[in-house]
Amino acid sequence: MKAIIIGAGRGRRLMPLTEDTPKCFAKIGEKRILDLIIEAWLTVGIVDFVFIGGYQIEKIQQEYPDLRYYYNHDWQNNNILASLFCAEAEMDSPFVCTYADIIYRPWVAEQLVKTNQDISLVLDVDWRKRYAIRTMHPEDDAEKVLTKGDKITEISRKILPEEANGEYTGVAMFSQKGAKILRQHYHRALDKYDNKPFQGAVSLQKAYLIQLFQEMVQEGIKICKLDVAGGYYEIDTTQDYEIANKEW
Repeated sequence: MKAIIIGAGRGRRLMPLTEDTPKCFAKIGEKRILDLIIEAWLTVGIVDFVFIGGYQIEKIQQEYPDLRYYYNHDWQNNNILASLFCAEAEMDSPFVCTYADIIYRPWVAEQLVKTNQDISLVLDVDWRKRYAIRTMHPEDDAEKVLTKGDKITEISRKILPEEANGEYTGVAMFSQKGAKILRQHYHRALDKYDNKPFQGAVSLQKAYLIQLFQEMVQEGIKICKLDVAGGYYEIDTTQDYEIANKEW
């Protein structure tokens, strides 16, 4: 099992923290976001780390020489989905993937690796408690999820907050079969939506990862959930940074 960390973007809403340093270098307490992510997966025995970078990637390479790197050359113009697939060569075996601007407790990773599904997404079911004080990041911007049983039935920012069963945390796990399914649907989308709108995005290159997940759900692919109650923060704005440093 390997961990793929998606961290190509600059994080403009964290300025001035990201003026001349990568977003994942922001410190929560005494540790960088990237350190906390790596530590969570080391707890469950994952030692193989892949980092997809863009902005200031050379600084990350210098500080973390043991990670394997993929460079998103067009990071200023594309989005998370295209960024993840810069490391498609790593998706021939089971893997977890994680956004690089989030922190979560090691027990989140521990629970995820115990699941026995081909595709599993970690959902925070207590997500609205965090959003009560996130005035710079409204609930409308959350990657919200509807579920039935253990399955995800819809994943979209457009879901009404009061109807959502949880928020996708940006952490997912794929078995070897699940990884194959993910790649197949991405390439199917490339063929079908080249230079066309995709699941609400202006193009596939501008799409979020959740928009591919939604396409897969609509095609009948089973995507399962792992519910957690907290233990997670997104560091998207300077306000998030202050909140995490106060509460983490």
